[in-house]
Amino acid sequence: MNKNHKRELQAQELARFDKLAASWWDPHGPCHGLHAINPLRLDYIDRRAPLDQDQRVLDVGCGGGILSEGMARKGACVTGIDLSDSGIGCARNHALKEGLDIDYRVSSAEAFLTTSPESYDRVICMEVVEHVSDPQLLVASCVQLCKPGGMVFFATINRTWRAYLMAIIGAEYILRWLPVGTHHYSQLVKPEELGGWAEKAGLETIHTIGMHYRVFSRRYCIAPGTAINYILHGVRQKKSNHP
Repeated sequence: MNKNHKRELQAQELARFDKLAASWWDPHGPCHGLHAINPLRLDYIDRRAPLDQDQRVLDVGCGGGILSEGMARKGACVTGIDLSDSGIGCARNHALKEGLDIDYRVSSAEAFLTTSPESYDRVICMEVVEHVSDPQLLVASCVQLCKPGGMVFFATINRTWRAYLMAIIGAEYILRWLPVGTHHYSQLVKPEELGGWAEKAGLETIHTIGMHYRVFSRRYCIAPGTAINYILHGVRQKKSNHP
């Protein structure tokens, strides 16, 4: 994929998420899937890296702030960054209505790194890696934004036939849980790819777990198995491998 094509895809992704701004907080709208999984991913993060008042947390690709608000309610000092002006505007307005003090900024992770290296106790990057033109750069930037000894969490979709059937054909074209075109198979990321990029940047993977949708109960759960959605949890090494 050449640079021009990458930039075009990135612009398309940004435009797609800009259109979602008005419906971020509608639990029955296009983002209802994020609302459904938010308690699970919030609980997973909090159990493995408690979100208390002493923790500075960065939510990379925060969108309208669904996860950011959950972490702030736990007591963490939260900063959320996203490239979408509309998404950040939505996040700021909703946090204001809820009386939550969250620092939202329009920025990419790599741009934010120029002013805030090794500044956060927790760096969270959920459902973002599969939407960017240079996922390895995103992963490296997230790791470098974390303090040595701090925790980093990534969540994304595996590049498997099961993920293609469930997360793309099923979720977008049949069940219409997501707008058609939300995901592209070629941009999905295998756990070994994500883990390799993270390790190169200075992150030691300590846990990987799957996120599953149970058809009969119509509920999501976190359990072993990374064939579709998965979360990677790592600790930033005190001596970075990243140049």
